[in-house]
Amino acid sequence: MNGRQREPGRGVRPGPGGPHAGLVRPVERARDFRGTVRRLVRYLLPRRRHIALVVLLAVMSTLFGVISPRLLGNATTLLYQGMVQRARGVGGGVDFAALQRIIFLLLVLYVASSLFTYLQQFIMAGIAQRTVARMREEVSRRLSRLPLSYFDARTHGEILSRVTNDIDTIASTLQQSLTQLISALVSLVGVLVMMVSISPLLTMVAVVTLPVTVLVTRWVAARSQKYYAGQQRELGELNGHVEEMLGGHRVVKAFGREADSLARFEAINHRLFGVAWKAQFMSGTIMPLMMLIGNVGYVLVSVGGAILVTRQAITIGDVQAFIQYSRHFTHPITQTANIANIIQSTVAAAERVFELLDEREEAPDPADALRLQDPRGDVRFEHVRFGYQPGPPLMEDLNFEVRAGQTVAIVGPTGAGKTTLVNLLMRFYEVDGGRITVDGFDIRRLTRESLRQAFGMVLQDAWLFNGTIRDNIAYGRQGAGEEEVVRAAVAARADHFIRTLPEGYDTVLNEEASNISQGQKQLLTIARALLADPAILILDEATSSVDTRTELLIQQATAELMRGRTSFVIAHRLSTIRHADLILVMNQGTIVEQGTHAGLLEKGGFYAQLYRSQFTGSLAADQAG
Repeated sequence: MNGRQREPGRGVRPGPGGPHAGLVRPVERARDFRGTVRRLVRYLLPRRRHIALVVLLAVMSTLFGVISPRLLGNATTLLYQGMVQRARGVGGGVDFAALQRIIFLLLVLYVASSLFTYLQQFIMAGIAQRTVARMREEVSRRLSRLPLSYFDARTHGEILSRVTNDIDTIASTLQQSLTQLISALVSLVGVLVMMVSISPLLTMVAVVTLPVTVLVTRWVAARSQKYYAGQQRELGELNGHVEEMLGGHRVVKAFGREADSLARFEAINHRLFGVAWKAQFMSGTIMPLMMLIGNVGYVLVSVGGAILVTRQAITIGDVQAFIQYSRHFTHPITQTANIANIIQSTVAAAERVFELLDEREEAPDPADALRLQDPRGDVRFEHVRFGYQPGPPLMEDLNFEVRAGQTVAIVGPTGAGKTTLVNLLMRFYEVDGGRITVDGFDIRRLTRESLRQAFGMVLQDAWLFNGTIRDNIAYGRQGAGEEEVVRAAVAARADHFIRTLPEGYDTVLNEEASNISQGQKQLLTIARALLADPAILILDEATSSVDTRTELLIQQATAELMRGRTSFVIAHRLSTIRHADLILVMNQGTIVEQGTHAGLLEKGGFYAQLYRSQFTGSLAADQAG
């Protein structure tokens, strides 16, 4: 177990708890709500005309829907009055011509309202998707320009959450919630106006239930908030535990810790059951309470309307229309409250995206930066000083020189600074003092693109992407042809195993390239590096997790790759670097020794101690050889 902490509210959300559950759930809020909204609005400004059209369509669609109950009430009044007149023998009965006109007008309004709703959703979908497409492009460009330190300081999951989940949240809100908010506000105002136009007295009776609804909702929300917060916290803990146990199930079984794992799961599950039951129960009471209050209001309106009808203050059709309006009066209020919560969470998501967009990029290349042409591979570190954080530096006064074609091994315990040295050489980080030169040029005076094109990398963790084997090898050089790809695979000792696969070079590797072995992955990365034909190689020894035969193939391919090139080898097994031209022995960010294998053994210093720790009893044989 790694004890990872999960940010509350960022994991899997609880399931639904009723139509009004949004009123009682904890809402993620932005630190700078107004500033983030202003910035989000700027993304929408180029499409302000389309947005204005969407608003107009939403208003028209909602107004047509609001007018319809009144017309339906008029139809009811016509029928009632006609039947009463016929019963009394007065008049010609039901005016079917007028009734037909009302029904036809209702059909027109319903069709127009549906058409306007369709058009607004169609236009808003385009606005939302174009807006977030632009946002994704900006995020993608920013990620490509961020320094390595940004990715070292954050988990991949956190970055992916901003790029995918947060932007999807923005898209969903723009496409749905904004038009719903406009419709809810227009509906609320329209319904209230229509109710007042029918009967101010009945409107006062209907509105009396509104404060009761608000009070009940706030009462439930105050008691539910802590339960939903606890539910999200426990759910995140449960998901984390399951993820860890599934990821390391072999280790759990090997150490016989199934019972401990199950006990912890049951403890978390029990706590989750407790808070989830309370949260769902509390949110589930919202709907019955709202229905109870609504039914009380319905009874009051019905009784009051009946009294007014008997006094001929209003018609029976107006009572019917008013009852419909009163039943829908609380709906836009509840919808507005839910959308307000969604918007709060959306602005918080937008704030996280903007934080990424505001991250400091890598310092741009100088305007007069040089391009490294036909690199030879001479490398020199001159009084280099570097630290990841302010304070005492990790490296102080680092000096060494490598001539073109030499092989340099970098050895030392974990945390000694081996990877840091390579990061500085590739300009993933900038030095704090001194300078690093390639072919006599300070690398800070070179464009990063031309500098990094001079390097090829084969790392211990082989990286291959989802695609064909041919595409993965051709990644080493843009525009590489079929013959060049095959030639690189042959030189890397990978051609044989590739041709034994059912699809050969067209075999598609999955996302983790788990459909080939670890050793085969390494051979493919070596083939990719051979195709790139770099002047300088960086090799992170990658034979520790493969069988002896594959290790021999990788060593042969590596030797082919290193021929005639400057090579930096981060060595873990010292037996593989005996023939290196220069060995840099690092400890705590400093080169404590440098020299050849034989010379360092004769010296009897730190390197000799490391070597003896791996090859006890072989020192005399090595010295004799």
